[in-house]
Amino acid sequence: MSAPARSGLEEAERVELTVDAIAPSGHCVARVDGQVVFVRHALPGERVVAEVTEVHRGFARADAVEILAAAPDRVVPPCPYARPGVCGGCDLQHVAPAAQLDWKATVVREQLTRLGGLTDSQVDALGVRVEALPGGVLGWRSRVRYAVDGAGRAGLLKHRSHEVVPIDRCLIAHPAIQELPVLAPSGARWPDADAVETVASTGGDVSVVAYADGAPTQVSGPELVREVAAGRDWTLPAAGFWQVHPAAADTLVGAVLDLLDPAPGETAWDLYGGAGLFAAALAGRVGDARVTLVESSPGGAAAARANLADLPRVEVVAARVEAALARRRITGPVDLVVLDPPRSGAGAPVVRDIVAAGPRAVGYVACDPAAFARDVRAFTGAGWRLAALRGFDLFPMTQHVELIGLFLPPGS
Repeated sequence: MSAPARSGLEEAERVELTVDAIAPSGHCVARVDGQVVFVRHALPGERVVAEVTEVHRGFARADAVEILAAAPDRVVPPCPYARPGVCGGCDLQHVAPAAQLDWKATVVREQLTRLGGLTDSQVDALGVRVEALPGGVLGWRSRVRYAVDGAGRAGLLKHRSHEVVPIDRCLIAHPAIQELPVLAPSGARWPDADAVETVASTGGDVSVVAYADGAPTQVSGPELVREVAAGRDWTLPAAGFWQVHPAAADTLVGAVLDLLDPAPGETAWDLYGGAGLFAAALAGRVGDARVTLVESSPGGAAAARANLADLPRVEVVAARVEAALARRRITGPVDLVVLDPPRSGAGAPVVRDIVAAGPRAVGYVACDPAAFARDVRAFTGAGWRLAALRGFDLFPMTQHVELIGLFLPPGS
């Protein structure tokens, strides 16, 4: 009598499978009886035993829990928590550092064709690659936000879960953060906190901020920290936004200026401008021309005003970018636009309003390839083209990648 036909995978089921191509979000694709399975902790070409963690209509998710035939780029993760079912913070610790860069470039290329609507030849012409930043793949993260469990212990979350994993050390954290008495080995407990944020600034400040119901309380170190980037000192709240890799700010400013090549007299917009990093860099190139920064966060706008007080030609507009453009809170001709939206991207309405303003070039700073690709489609739909693209590994050991694209209007 023949065995009954498989009706589909089930959670906690273990299956042997061969891993196929790289997919977004730190996964690879595999198939079991025709069903798509997105597998973490795997590499293309490997034969693994995978444990199913989620089942959805049309696909499943799984963790590779046993490696039967390893790929050449597999390495032993340096962190004991970077394994299936434990910490979800690092996606690629099992991948050799050089191969991590290729992994991320593969994801970028796939998103540009699948979501961005570019042809393979258009993507090939961009020469997509991801560049490493100085400092190596460990000890780089200058801001770490720990979650707190019911027992008051600080840790990190499991993948796609709200469950907190108490840890004794995070190896990608800056050395000054690793030395803080925040985690369990120090005996630290946070009974009144939901989260603990740690900061080691490029200016040498080290701070700890605890959160309860979203409200911050300074625990140690200065409330205002000093960052050094783009030839300037920056002061901002310890809990405020700043790039988490020490080399990121200078790297991004250098790439944006490289691609846009601002000239004296050119006006500029810095959209989603934060504390003003790009606005300051643009102001240094355009001379007496106007630079307008738009930032929706009250804290970010206040930090921009304070940090750019010596640049009278920089105007700070505290508003949502969508509203500022749609309601014409920023007006007049503009030559250059720097666009640095949140992970969700700028969106078609913002792209439409930028295009309508008629700049000669747009420099787009993106932290999510999928959202960037959707905005690529919006620009190309308006007749613009993605003329150049650079990728940077601002987040080693994770699946995240930073992109900087140059968009040019028709005829350029």
